[in-house]
Amino acid sequence: MKKTKDENKEKQILDAAKSIFQSKGMDGARMQEIADKAGINKAMLHYYYRSKQLLFEAVFKNAFSLLAPQLNAVLNDDASIESKVRNFTSNYISFIAEHPYLPNFIIQELNRNPEFIIKLKDNPNFLNLDKFKVQVEQEVEKGIIKPISAEQLFINIMALNIFPFVAKPLLMAFTNTDNSAYKQLIEDRKTEVADFIINSIKHT
Repeated sequence: MKKTKDENKEKQILDAAKSIFQSKGMDGARMQEIADKAGINKAMLHYYYRSKQLLFEAVFKNAFSLLAPQLNAVLNDDASIESKVRNFTSNYISFIAEHPYLPNFIIQELNRNPEFIIKLKDNPNFLNLDKFKVQVEQEVEKGIIKPISAEQLFINIMALNIFPFVAKPLLMAFTNTDNSAYKQLIEDRKTEVADFIINSIKHT
């Protein structure tokens, strides 16, 4: 029973922290505010997480643990590269739309603490590109797709998917869209990005 209570309390804290980090960022978030949001006192919060950095890492790892298995499953199934591009893009955009703080979290943390990614690499669900690399080489050799390295293709996929979330305020201003219209633009990118990438690599 105690373990269940502890797990519930920890989820309560992580949900509160996620909300505060999302609205105020890492630097703007305060432990007292997170404690208030979670309905606990600050001492209790510090019992679970001694610092804001540790709490931030816990929130990030929690979200990463939900996203990474989905993306790994796409990269390592037996589908074609075209299907992988479509499924990866759709899964990624759907997930980040529900966790919009995540891309900025990653960039912010990599700038503040480059060693952080090394900790993530120890996670068994960290993205594994080995099968993807072999498959790209095979489809290039068969003439299914144009010559491109798997690394460049993967970076293209990630860049086109991440940037609209990272640069949301800027792009909303450039495109003169409100939140509702921009949300639809993001939804449309599930097919727009996939089509753009596939058309750029596929032999006609």
